[in-house]
Amino acid sequence: MKRIGLTIMLLVLFLSLPGLAQNKPDYSKIDMMIIKGDYQRVIDTCKQILVYDSLNAEISYKMGLAYQGFLSDDKSLECFVKAANISPDNNNYNFTVAKSFFNKGKIGQAKPILLKLCAADSMNWPYAYYLTGILMQEEKYDESIQIYYRFYRKDYFNYIFTDKIGFAYLKKGDSKDAISMFNRSLALNPKNTNALKNLAYLYAGTIGADTALQLLTKGIEIDPSDIDLYARRAAINYTIYNYKMALNDYLKILSTGDSSFFNLKRAGISFANNRHPGEAVEYLLKAYRKDSSDYEVSGNLARNYVLLKDPKKSVYYYRNVIKLLTPVGNQIGINYILLAEVLKSDNQYTEAINTYIKSQEFRTDNDVYMIIANLYDEKLNDTPKAIYYYELYLDKIKNSRNKHDKDYAESITKRIESLKNTNQTNKKSYSIQNAK
Repeated sequence: MKRIGLTIMLLVLFLSLPGLAQNKPDYSKIDMMIIKGDYQRVIDTCKQILVYDSLNAEISYKMGLAYQGFLSDDKSLECFVKAANISPDNNNYNFTVAKSFFNKGKIGQAKPILLKLCAADSMNWPYAYYLTGILMQEEKYDESIQIYYRFYRKDYFNYIFTDKIGFAYLKKGDSKDAISMFNRSLALNPKNTNALKNLAYLYAGTIGADTALQLLTKGIEIDPSDIDLYARRAAINYTIYNYKMALNDYLKILSTGDSSFFNLKRAGISFANNRHPGEAVEYLLKAYRKDSSDYEVSGNLARNYVLLKDPKKSVYYYRNVIKLLTPVGNQIGINYILLAEVLKSDNQYTEAINTYIKSQEFRTDNDVYMIIANLYDEKLNDTPKAIYYYELYLDKIKNSRNKHDKDYAESITKRIESLKNTNQTNKKSYSIQNAK
């Protein structure tokens, strides 16, 4: 009798399952909360549901969206990953996880998910957009171009795809194909300032600055509010020494409130090169207050204070230039010495000596003269030059404030005398042989 009762219960349960399957829970109220931005209520509601239904992927996903609304990236990602693990075949969940990883800079974790999604749906642009974003970061430009062309062939009149292809060619270093694609993009959308900027960059580096300037000027006519266009045009004019035109653009940029060191410095130098020392000093001083370690700023201040007949301030800034450049000179000198050491170890003695001598243009090191003297003495057998550098070394240390070893100096003096005697003997022997 018990068996019959159990069988009936199972049969009733079995027959009721289709009905249960059709009665899918209605989470539209949660969706409305998300739309209204009531994120805390969404989180609280989802937590209550997950207490008795912990494997509910949809609820985990919606809770992730709520955390995302709070800009809580770690918690939102945790929810999205959970949803994707519960429903591994749900592309929406997987894509959201991939995007979250991408936005957090974890491209190594995003890439395999995106590769799988693109393999399943190769013509899904959002999937391809993020995947190519990773490939471009990895400098896999050919792979990116291949994907972009897949969409371009399908939608030949979409300038977005031509922009993408052109930029990939630009990064690859293929200027010709990049220019071709950006021109195609402009043909499709003449007001595409992004293509204008990239073309200007390419033309400035290949054909010439004039074409680049024309393109940027056209871009400014299209969108006068795009300050980046002014900055690019200013940079090109500045590079080709057209300081007057560069100045106009830098002043325009500064008028927007962008008083960065770079813009102040270039405005000041442009004023200086247009023979306006008063205005030059005004902007250069502002730049100097932001960064006093830039020797160009100090140098220009010094020169312009001369024109303003203010020698005291000019002297101050010239001294600052020397102070700033002295460590650089020392480092150059040290590297010349290190280079000379390598040349010496490779038996390139003449080249090593020339390099040691060059090092003295940047720093004073008396020991270098001793090294040179030894090379002429022991390696090149050039007695006159060995004597010259031994004597130069002794003269340097004698006039130096630093203490020196008197015994060592005396031994060098004896070596000089020995070399001079040897040299004199050789000269006499040479004269006798010639007399015969």
